[in-house]
Amino acid sequence: MGIRISGTGSYIPSSVEKNADFKEHQFLNTDGSEFQQENNVIIEKFKAITGIGERRYADHQLTSSDLAVLAAEKAITNAGIDPETIDYIILAHNFGDVKHGTIQSDLLPCLASRVKHSLRIRNPKCVAYDILFGCPGWVEGVIQAQAFIKSGIAKRCLVIGSETLSRVVDKHDRDSMIYSDGAGATIIEASEEDDGILSHETASFTYDEAYYLFFGKSNNQDLCPDTRYIKMDGRKIYEFALKHVPLAMKTCLDNSGCDIKDVKKIFIHQANEKMDEAILKRFYRLYKTEIPDGIMPMSIHKFGNSSVATVPTLFDLVKNGQLKGHELRKGDIIMFASVGAGMHINAITYKY
Repeated sequence: MGIRISGTGSYIPSSVEKNADFKEHQFLNTDGSEFQQENNVIIEKFKAITGIGERRYADHQLTSSDLAVLAAEKAITNAGIDPETIDYIILAHNFGDVKHGTIQSDLLPCLASRVKHSLRIRNPKCVAYDILFGCPGWVEGVIQAQAFIKSGIAKRCLVIGSETLSRVVDKHDRDSMIYSDGAGATIIEASEEDDGILSHETASFTYDEAYYLFFGKSNNQDLCPDTRYIKMDGRKIYEFALKHVPLAMKTCLDNSGCDIKDVKKIFIHQANEKMDEAILKRFYRLYKTEIPDGIMPMSIHKFGNSSVATVPTLFDLVKNGQLKGHELRKGDIIMFASVGAGMHINAITYKY
């Protein structure tokens, strides 16, 4: 028996924010001083490093839980299931529902409960809860769903990653150009075949690394110092990811019993194009082999970094033939991997 993804769905907002839209922003250093470079130079360097040319922002009337519902409905339809048969709804996010134009995060009730309510699921034994695990939240949700099914306490789970990062960015911080909005959902259930999840790996590095991503005040010293925005130490995150993610992926793949040459696709969290490419290079270096062409699909160029939503939305796009040059065939060995706030790392080896 396997445990597999039987249905996928994603919601990618239609509102496009291009790099050129940031040309009039007032970017400042952390001490409030102005950059010596003009915005067009800052944006060009940003594009060269991250690969991001544009990103998506949610419509003003939608919150993160709304995006999650839209993605979940597609996954349920794709799997062809009755939502009343779902045993767990696991919703990964990091900032709750933040309404447009506000600064307060709303987490009461939890977002998973809101999704269950909106899906009109009556079954009280369908347990709904949130998971706060940084960008690796959706991958970790899938790992938890597998554990529930393997233990016998569940047969079917809905795992969602949803975020509206555009609502928690400091517009005076050039890192704000990285973040975007979106949601991806998956149905996880038992399979009579030997497909699905083959192995997984998770680690939390907190001794020195816990605050590489954090909530901090605006770079604009004239704004309220008590209003917090998402902040990061990009250099430390980059070095951390390159050191630890390839090793976690190797452990995961080795535990699956698969050979590196069996891997057809690797879905890495879309955080930074250069970082993802460097992770992939170091991963293959551990096996002393060359990187196959087309092994790593990328969506960051058009969709930006939507945190927990990047991996499930990317997988949904490839699965449905919506990403040019990429496809999946039955029996393909693929991997999911992510790194993010915490600092957390995880990976899954999967037989499609």
